[in-house]
Amino acid sequence: MASKLEDDLSCSICLDIFKDPVFLSCCHSFCRACVEKSWKDKVSKECPLCKKRHSKPWLPPDLPLKILCEKEQRSSETLCNLHHEKLRLFCLDHQEPVCHICRDSKKHSEHRFIPINEAAEEHKKNLEETLQPLKKKLKAFKEVKVKFDLTEDHIGVQARHTERQIKEQFKKLHQFLAEEEEARLRALKEEEEQKRQRMKVQMEALRAQIADLSQTVRATEDQLTAQDVSFLKNYKAAVERVQQHPLLEEPQLPSGALIDQAKHLGNLGFNIWTKMKDLVSYMPVILDPNTTGSFLILSDDLTTVRGGEEEQQLPDNPERFDLFRSVLGSVGFNSGAHIWNVQVGDCAWWSLGVIAGSVQRREDIRSGLWRVWFWGGEYRAQSPPHRSTVLLVKNPPKRIRVNLDCNRGKLLFSDPDTNTLIHSFKHTFTHRMIPYFETGSDCRPLKVLPEKVSVTVGLN
Repeated sequence: MASKLEDDLSCSICLDIFKDPVFLSCCHSFCRACVEKSWKDKVSKECPLCKKRHSKPWLPPDLPLKILCEKEQRSSETLCNLHHEKLRLFCLDHQEPVCHICRDSKKHSEHRFIPINEAAEEHKKNLEETLQPLKKKLKAFKEVKVKFDLTEDHIGVQARHTERQIKEQFKKLHQFLAEEEEARLRALKEEEEQKRQRMKVQMEALRAQIADLSQTVRATEDQLTAQDVSFLKNYKAAVERVQQHPLLEEPQLPSGALIDQAKHLGNLGFNIWTKMKDLVSYMPVILDPNTTGSFLILSDDLTTVRGGEEEQQLPDNPERFDLFRSVLGSVGFNSGAHIWNVQVGDCAWWSLGVIAGSVQRREDIRSGLWRVWFWGGEYRAQSPPHRSTVLLVKNPPKRIRVNLDCNRGKLLFSDPDTNTLIHSFKHTFTHRMIPYFETGSDCRPLKVLPEKVSVTVGLN
């Protein structure tokens, strides 16, 4: 049975508790949707109860009634739908709250009941336990998000840094090309001036000869038109004047008078490219900054690595080392022979070699690492699964040459300055092998040395 309060809070049209109540000019209240529906297709807007005309052009909301209805709605939710009694018990068999009348009904006969507060406490505990894995997962996701945010910021830093390096490299190339263009245009201009000057001198001499011959021809032709007596008197002198100008050979254009275009244009691009060898260098190994340990610092050209004092905030990407102060080359090898030289100088701690690309960077990487290292004044070599062995090195090398021959299964370490073998490994490398570098703090940098570049032209 509905309570008196529910009757007071019920719309007389839908007979349900008010939803979005409004009041008319006559002060009767209805659901907004109910009164609008009752006025549909009607000219006059009258109260559905008292039939008085609503004088306002809008429907004012009945806020106090709305608050009472919402409150009643909330309180009714805690009452039994069947008996409108408070839900004080919890049926363990049906797993639902019930009132004391429900307990005695046939529906719940022989069922087990506990107080509602005990059931809520027990279920809250169970829900909390069920929630724990999800909370742990949420915490893990938030930690990953922090890493993602750091990675996103680092991508921006990498992009800006790389952009600056690209611009600097192209600035050098542009400057070289501009200077080369200026020099070649200057050489062309100088040849043009020299050959123009030479032609000018020859033209002046030719003009003087033409003028002298023209004067002699005109004077002699005048004699030919003179009277016989005058002609004969001056004949001898005219002949002598003509004979004073022997018939010289006609002047010819000198050899090499034209611009040597072939010299300026022949293989122009190739010659410039060849000259660039002094400007650029080729590195057989480029260090990969995405593998760098957090205590290592790379040079801008990615050829030098040194140990830092403080740990850098770097993304925790899968390629990066976390236990070793290591960095890898950017390219691995699974076939062919490859050589690179590393300047170790007076570095107090260095380790060089190759590592299998399949090795997990978050674990003990020595399971796939072939290397020679120097530390504490002692040289050692190690390859999996063997323990390290001490090497006898008489003259401390300033440079180390690493020679990896994948096809023959050899890895050699030598001193290129004395051509002395330091150590060699024999192994069938089945994985892609990547150059490996390691150093510590307060150590001199390790530097990958450039290879000499030569340009040869073959004839078919």
